[in-house]
Amino acid sequence: MKVLVIWRLLTVGGVNAGWRNRSIYFKQQGIDTEFLYTTDHGGLHIMQDVAPVYLTKDEKKIINIIKNNSYDAIIVVDTGAAYKWLRKANYQGPVIIEARTPELIKLMPHLTTFKGIQPELIIVPSNYQKRLVSILTNDVPIDVIYNGVDTTFFRALPTEEIDYHTAPAVSDEKKIIGWIGRLDKRKNWPMLLEVAKKIKRERNDIEIWIIGGAQSVQREEFKTTWQEEGLTDIIKWFPVIPYQQMPHVYAKIRQSGGCTLATTKSESFGNTFIESMICGVPVVASRMMPVTEIVVEGETGLLFRGQNVDDAVTQLYRILDDLNVQQRMSQAAINHVQQNFSIEAVADEYIQLLKKFGDDGGGRQDD
Repeated sequence: MKVLVIWRLLTVGGVNAGWRNRSIYFKQQGIDTEFLYTTDHGGLHIMQDVAPVYLTKDEKKIINIIKNNSYDAIIVVDTGAAYKWLRKANYQGPVIIEARTPELIKLMPHLTTFKGIQPELIIVPSNYQKRLVSILTNDVPIDVIYNGVDTTFFRALPTEEIDYHTAPAVSDEKKIIGWIGRLDKRKNWPMLLEVAKKIKRERNDIEIWIIGGAQSVQREEFKTTWQEEGLTDIIKWFPVIPYQQMPHVYAKIRQSGGCTLATTKSESFGNTFIESMICGVPVVASRMMPVTEIVVEGETGLLFRGQNVDDAVTQLYRILDDLNVQQRMSQAAINHVQQNFSIEAVADEYIQLLKKFGDDGGGRQDD
């Protein structure tokens, strides 16, 4: 069986990380996955070693890819233009939609008209996202399938396996807070800077690592503010960390007695949460859906009120200042992800759907 995943943006983010994990597991179950993107935002290194990747904006090339590869199913991720491509390619197989954008206004162009294509199903990564999508459509069934993490790749590395020769470099005196993701309004880097300012006023034993953001639209605005606010000593920015190094980054954070922090205003899921937790790193984030579907408050991490900086810092200190709490949460986080978000635990439902729809005659193009 062969499926094509179409998405506009080849980013370093949760959608592609999730699909990387799925495609590896799918391959083990006899399903080949290929990917079609129109724009590269620095994510090619995540995908190219696991599956074929097409990267083009040329409509003729896109239509030929769809026509010539006999896909048994096609999955469209937040890409309204794809319905036109499928129609022009005269694709007759099953079409599944993934709705990932957690902002209603940005979802609308991808879900309000299917341009003559009749999707079989809309898949969303959380119950929160299902509620959001149901506002826009009543005509297509919606299923929740959580993202999964490859627990053979993301895991709590023992000390002897940690690569200390690559960035970020560890300081023995510092406890590390990791902040992973794009530098944009939704991820809310301004709140992170406010958190850093408060911590800097109060103590000098904490360092914050920002991982990512090299291709972010607001990277220059962030860089200017970060420097003008005098935060380059407490916040270390690593714009590009190879995906394959991320388990080592999490291991360094865990070993320091640290945690990860998410200041995001909205998410459809939150892949960095499960990556962090399976590596034994507790999470501190806002108390909102779908974070509450992933992080067990008081067990695998701690949650703060809204975008409240003081409360966020209080929750960070609760972990950073008590090694017993940090270690207890570390083990609980590993167990929680293994049981609920390992790729084996969440991908089989997806596989059954693909095989069901594929058996109905996918991949046909009428002459």
